[in-house]
Amino acid sequence: MALSKQPYKGTRDFFPKDKRQRDFIEEVMATTAESFGYEPYDGPLLEEVELYLAKSGEELINEQIYSFMDRGDRKVAIRPEMTPTVARMVAQIHREVAKPIRWYAFPNFMRYERPQKGRLREFWQFNCDIFGAPGRTGEIEILQVAIELFERFGANSSQFEILINDRKIVDTVFKDLLLCNDEQTHKLYKIVDKAKKVAPDALQKMVNDTGITESAQKLFFQYINISSLDEIVKFLKSNNKHEVADEFAQFVSEAKLAGLTEYLNFDASIVRGLDYYTGIVFEMFDKHPENRRALCGGGAYHNLLQIFNEKPLPGVGFGLGDVTLTDFLNVHNLMPNFEIPLNDVLVTFQDPNGFQSAMKVARELRKKDFKVITMLEETKMKKVFELADKKGCKNVVLIGTDEVATGKIQVKNTEKRDQKDFNLNDIESIINFLK
Repeated sequence: MALSKQPYKGTRDFFPKDKRQRDFIEEVMATTAESFGYEPYDGPLLEEVELYLAKSGEELINEQIYSFMDRGDRKVAIRPEMTPTVARMVAQIHREVAKPIRWYAFPNFMRYERPQKGRLREFWQFNCDIFGAPGRTGEIEILQVAIELFERFGANSSQFEILINDRKIVDTVFKDLLLCNDEQTHKLYKIVDKAKKVAPDALQKMVNDTGITESAQKLFFQYINISSLDEIVKFLKSNNKHEVADEFAQFVSEAKLAGLTEYLNFDASIVRGLDYYTGIVFEMFDKHPENRRALCGGGAYHNLLQIFNEKPLPGVGFGLGDVTLTDFLNVHNLMPNFEIPLNDVLVTFQDPNGFQSAMKVARELRKKDFKVITMLEETKMKKVFELADKKGCKNVVLIGTDEVATGKIQVKNTEKRDQKDFNLNDIESIINFLK
């Protein structure tokens, strides 16, 4: 039986043009993060499953994780996410380093999911986290990073928005106002997460099944229909939850001063199911009607290091997958064209004795950081410029019989149509022409 030429289901081959696109995305991510002082880090592809059991949600562990027993009888997993790894790493060094700690990474993950639009089994994800920031400043900054990242890709508030909630608000509403026990609270978390995806009758039935009172149900539906930052503050104050209301109002005030609120909207359905979130939770959404979906998500967490018996350390971060980002950039026509590679010079020779001269000039140009493609056999003139276009070369070196005899080369710029002869050894003049 012949082997399949296709990659494993839910994974991708990155041919050169695809890799150019991925490199472009990663470069913008790195440039954005580093402009805020974030430093790159990475971790192992394999972690012990216990690490994910201590932190991750049931769906990830029971349905999506790739795990196996290694030869030392340890149960390990191919990493499905980065937060446990970064928490483990921060737990090692946070006592000795200056705060806040600002880190970013662009690792690849594996999750056993059903491949569909915007979701594959293997994907790359931009992770950005800040630890040890005072007050809610880390939350403000991480939102700034996320927004600026999309702005650097050319997007604006007409194309995406950030739907935001606060786990303190959710807990206050469910436990203090609706008087839910832990089981009911857990059910309501699941219900809220599905609120926009089910019909009104189905939503009502799910709420009825929780067993909360009729008055609590009325208050619940008031809450999940709130859609503005100011409205949720008024709702909390009207129900005598002034401390939580004032704290969130202060966060909104700081977000306004930072110029973020044109992107922010309150949404009660944003709860980010994982238990470790303690502050804001948010998801970025595409506004395009053909791609109306979540692009990335994140939130604040104070207790994550406790799984390593460390004291709480304020943290906040977000993750943005390359698949959803690529769909966003394509649907908004923000993705550059990567069909053609980007090179500087195509060195050709038309006389068989020109090979040595071609190698010499190519070697000298590479020393000066030019991207140089050298043809390894004679190239007919009628093919030279067609090849230059296909290889993305703006400059062509020609070495014919006359050039071989005189020790010269001919350089042409394919865009400006400039042309000049140079002595083979006059590298500085050649470089000045190319620049």
